[in-house]
Amino acid sequence: MKAIAIFNHGQSDVFREIETASPTARSGHVVIDVKATSVNPVDTKIRNGSEGTDGLSFPAILHMDVSGVVSSVGEGVSKFKVGDEVYGCVGGIVGIPGALAEQVEADARLIAHKPASLDFGDAASLPLVAITAWEALVDRAFIKPGDAVLVHGGTGGVGHIGLQLAKLMGARVATTVSTPEKAEIAQSLGADDVVLYRHETPEDYTRRITDGAGFNTVFDTLGGSVLTNSFTAAKIKGHVISIIGYDKYDLTDMHFKALRLDLVFMAVSIIHDLDRSHHGEILRKLSNLVDRGLVKPLIDKRYPFTVEGVKAAHDRLESGAAIGKVIIAR
Repeated sequence: MKAIAIFNHGQSDVFREIETASPTARSGHVVIDVKATSVNPVDTKIRNGSEGTDGLSFPAILHMDVSGVVSSVGEGVSKFKVGDEVYGCVGGIVGIPGALAEQVEADARLIAHKPASLDFGDAASLPLVAITAWEALVDRAFIKPGDAVLVHGGTGGVGHIGLQLAKLMGARVATTVSTPEKAEIAQSLGADDVVLYRHETPEDYTRRITDGAGFNTVFDTLGGSVLTNSFTAAKIKGHVISIIGYDKYDLTDMHFKALRLDLVFMAVSIIHDLDRSHHGEILRKLSNLVDRGLVKPLIDKRYPFTVEGVKAAHDRLESGAAIGKVIIAR
């Protein structure tokens, strides 16, 4: 089969088309004819060698998200059959071949039938970001109706799904964005309050939106100074959840507010073969929500499934200009 691989780390120009052996479905696995994938920050970090390179060998086939059609089924798989349209986050990390190929083998526990209402491109935008947001806000946050919830980066990959999930759980949802254009998009996704973070301090918007009480739950999708801002915005004995914790932080605000801090890293289940079936369960529930019109993906741009398309998609995401997800589709 044809695949798009890297032979060394670097900028987006390291991608090359190769011929490689087609996968076969081992026990508990399926082979998927790949129709689409999407670009996540972790994909660009693996490409440039800054993160997620343990177990990687060259040539390496990257990309974690996939949507496509099941073309073969391994022993012991009963939930999927040849011809099923599926999606999932299945490889492209720690040496597991990823989705930048004509076919990819996938652990059947990690996939689900894709939303019937979405095409393959839109479906491929969801797995990594939706699983991350779900693990944060459904599995960890214990949001109650009426809670004040702040989601940082409401038009980003994880943030736009987190915003919608928090709203479905009955929260009053605020989100931070950088521009008025993004503010309008966030409101269309259900945000009750929007913060233009370049013009308001955490103290100011917390006072404006919560009368100074603070947010019950703050979801940090960006890390760095945003996590510190999250401590400022959280109420006393509130809850902060972050997806980026590998940095040095001053926990003074967290200490004196007696905050709870959770860190979410969805790839742990893939890397360590731990609770993988929960990812499939999340995606099954998500498909239902999408098909009922309760969650929708935010798509930035689509690129062709070619070497040049992959390069352009990586460049787009790394430019910082993308609003929502960047897709590569056949």
